[in-house]
Amino acid sequence: MSEHDQDWKLCLTPDQFRVMREHGTEAPFTSPLNDEKRAGVFVCAGCGSELFSSQAKYDSGSGWPSFFQPLDEKILGTTTDFKLLYPRVEVHCATCRGHLGHVFNDGPPPTGLRYCINGVALRFLPRDGLAND
Repeated sequence: MSEHDQDWKLCLTPDQFRVMREHGTEAPFTSPLNDEKRAGVFVCAGCGSELFSSQAKYDSGSGWPSFFQPLDEKILGTTTDFKLLYPRVEVHCATCRGHLGHVFNDGPPPTGLRYCINGVALRFLPRDGLAND
């Protein structure tokens, strides 16, 4: 294990490390963030970069927190993942390179995208405790 991996093991939970540094996937419907409906921002669990607004979150029925757009396109990076029988677009934090999930072309308007994100890769920061409209 590299010194860099040791550093990550100190600041991430075992589940976060498996997902964010080893490109794992959490089980569907296990993240409390899947049901989060308050106004706020979802940040990277690794570095705290602001990734998604609660206004872009929607219930995709997939079992993972889903968003139709990031706060800023530059805060996310993508690579092609060939772990399954077909290629998928993997999404990672551009700041710390932590694996977040995948993006698919089956989302709602206005983007048509579904950012399917592992809840353990996120932290939620509520704004004023208000519910989303």
